Amino acid sequence: MSPRAKGPARAARSAKPAHEESLGDVSVPRRLVAVATRLFAERGFDSTSVQEIVEAAGVTKGAMYHYFASKDDLLYEIYHRVLAMQTERLERFATTDAPIEERLRAAAVDVVVTSIENLDDVVVFFRSMHLLSPEKQASVRAERRRYHERFRSLIEQGQRSGVFRRDVSADLAVHAFFGAVHHLGTWYRREGPLSPHEIGETFADLMLHGLRVR
Repeated sequence: MSPRAKGPARAARSAKPAHEESLGDVSVPRRLVAVATRLFAERGFDSTSVQEIVEAAGVTKGAMYHYFASKDDLLYEIYHRVLAMQTERLERFATTDAPIEERLRAAAVDVVVTSIENLDDVVVFFRSMHLLSPEKQASVRAERRRYHERFRSLIEQGQRSGVFRRDVSADLAVHAFFGAVHHLGTWYRREGPLSPHEIGETFADLMLHGLRVR
């Protein structure tokens, strides 16, 4: 996702700041988000100062405020960029010509895998979301709701076509599945016996088992 710059995007591109040149191929916004994620995970959002973030990122406060108006903006961006990526991928799965069960399985596996791959971002955000402004909290909830509604539409499509049971609430199936996904951060360990893809396949199997017509 493109960072929300405080000034016109064209101006930022045409006059590349010296601090951005010093970071090579890693852009300032990406560097700031990565560093903020690590520091928020280690110290907590409240206990991390803007000064600590910019020092760890090797940029100035002016560089940070060129892209992010506040520490809140960094916290918002941590989760928003993950959700935006997942939403784009979900839409690709949802619009293929594959049978509906295959599309739902692919989407279910993908959200588990991408959540695990970005687990620090997701855990940091959910731990600190209540510290965001009410406006930013509402914005994130609306984005997440749209994602869940698109996912639910696949279940409903399968129900209409007779592939999935109609006596199972599509809303309840979505809440149960994403409740499990959102708790990955409480138990997943990278050194564990299952790969992210194996966990995704198991989650998808459990959901589809409850949806299939018997």
